[in-house]
Amino acid sequence: MKRLQLYCIFHLNLAYSSIDQHQHAAVLERCYWPLLRLARRLRLPFGIEATAATLEAIAALDAGWLAELRALLAEGICEFVGSGAVQLIGPLVPPAVNAANQRLGLAAYQRLLGCRPRLALVNEQAYSAGLVRHYLDAGYAGIVIEWDNAAAAHPEWPGGLRYLPQRALGCDGEQIPLLWNQSIAFQKFQRYAHGELELDEYLDYLRGHAGPPPRAWSLYGNDVEIFDFRPGRYHTEAALGSTSEWTRIEALFAALLAEPGVRLIAPGALLDWLDAPGAGQVLALASAARPVLVKKQEKYNLTRWAVTGRGDLDLNTRCWRLYRRLRAQPGVSEADWRTLCELWSSDYRTHITPTRWAALQRRLEALALEPPAEPAAGASVLAALPAETPAHRIEQHGRWLDIDSATLRLRLNLRRGLAIDALSFRQVDEAPLLGTLAHGYYDDIRRGADFYSGHLLLELPGHPKLTDLEAVQPQVRACADGVSIEAAIATPLGPLLKTLHLDLRRGRVQLVYRPQWSGVPKGSLRLGFVTLRPQAFEAATLWYATHNGGGRECFALAGAAFDHGRPVSFLVSAGHAFGATEGCVELGDARRALRVEFDPAQAACIGMLCCEPVGASWFCRLMFSAGEIDDTCRDGLWPTPQLAFTLSAQTLPPAADR
Repeated sequence: MKRLQLYCIFHLNLAYSSIDQHQHAAVLERCYWPLLRLARRLRLPFGIEATAATLEAIAALDAGWLAELRALLAEGICEFVGSGAVQLIGPLVPPAVNAANQRLGLAAYQRLLGCRPRLALVNEQAYSAGLVRHYLDAGYAGIVIEWDNAAAAHPEWPGGLRYLPQRALGCDGEQIPLLWNQSIAFQKFQRYAHGELELDEYLDYLRGHAGPPPRAWSLYGNDVEIFDFRPGRYHTEAALGSTSEWTRIEALFAALLAEPGVRLIAPGALLDWLDAPGAGQVLALASAARPVLVKKQEKYNLTRWAVTGRGDLDLNTRCWRLYRRLRAQPGVSEADWRTLCELWSSDYRTHITPTRWAALQRRLEALALEPPAEPAAGASVLAALPAETPAHRIEQHGRWLDIDSATLRLRLNLRRGLAIDALSFRQVDEAPLLGTLAHGYYDDIRRGADFYSGHLLLELPGHPKLTDLEAVQPQVRACADGVSIEAAIATPLGPLLKTLHLDLRRGRVQLVYRPQWSGVPKGSLRLGFVTLRPQAFEAATLWYATHNGGGRECFALAGAAFDHGRPVSFLVSAGHAFGATEGCVELGDARRALRVEFDPAQAACIGMLCCEPVGASWFCRLMFSAGEIDDTCRDGLWPTPQLAFTLSAQTLPPAADR
């Protein structure tokens, strides 16, 4: 007989971006109390997950609700599932903040509920391999991760993996048990509750997942605040009907209790299945194309908490400045860490209400989070290009500006805003590793364009592209460590100052953008492009590495075909990205690697990569995003005084020695 064991995790979050504080009492009465009453009435083994901040807010409103939750847990009817002090996006914050969020959350759970949860629901299901260590260090026995996007990243996986608990592989080889959440499944549950599906239709859908035991299915793993209440995020939200949605939900669970072959279980019970046939397999969930997994469809991706919203870039940048302040001062309290976690909460970054946004801005202003000091400008503008010296030679040949030294060889395009035509790190290779692939480089019309390095691109809906690829006459300055080349580039938004600092001692190039703009309309703003020269790298051993809230994560690129920055729709300008939370990205092959560094406390950009085969060759380009478009955008992008990227290269030891 076919069987199916069902489990649920209901996510509670009073910090929900589009809910104001005056609505909390209504959410408690319409959403949170019905959940507990249903669990008690039918003795349903619900998983109930909430941040410490939500539990504290509930305790201030209605201590009786918290007492009832404690009773349900003590009686073994329900199971509490952990989250953290707040709901934040782990792949976008530094490791110390992820650790603090879990530490503070567990302390609050012990204080408020008298328990330490065994399971944690990964916030917003935004998963990276670097997060595994944080959950292990916090003492969790397992985590809950969305199946649908992990499976999309690995089409080679058999579908049966989703019915059993498995193990997630961390970036340093550590493992943690995992349970699957299912976006399509919880969206079906929501449609049923909202009256868009009839009970028979929904039960037929569930029966389709029954099979030989052991087999478990996530019935629900998402928000509670959408039942008998509407947060008001979207114009397309279903209208409230005359029948309570909790009445429909109760009818469903009553039917499931009577359904042959179906059993409702607590989520944590699945941890006992890890030794079952087909369970407990060690899986690397992320991939080069999907380095950070997020729940639901592709329009719902990492950019919505990083570079969209009402001012994500500015808010995240200020959080980085506060983080640096805390790391630099002695005697930092847990209250200080809690403040930082709260400011990094995901709910300030999506559909935040105007009232909450205004209060947040006042809070940030009181903290006086100033940007880090800019690098000193070079001394004395030289009236003409410097003549040849023992240290370096600078020459202009038509549209090219050539700089040659013992460590660097650089050619800049003066007709294209100091775009990098070729850059060699001579301690690594005399041949250029990056630069421009000119029109006609590829015998493929889909790549029939110029692909520059070191430029800026702003795409605005319904308008021509704005770039810095204009003719310039730069100023060349002598610096203590080498040479500085600067140009002012006219754009429709105002001047853009662009500088290349050449550190001729260490063989490094710093590319600095200083937009003199009063504001930036909503759009996609990408810069710091690094276009690899295919002849300089081995496609078979190509890779990239970065950090997403934890340790170093490395992804092989051989045979890859993806573009993180490709638009999802007219409304969503990108589908994927990575956090680069140590301010660096490495890109190379078995012999050498480029390293691109930036300071998130100047501008908390995120990374994107495009890597695709083109005929017998390939195309690979790194870029950074300072702004994207999606459904959360309300205002224009926030200008920043400086965005700087430093390029360097290194040779690598043989693979056996690494």
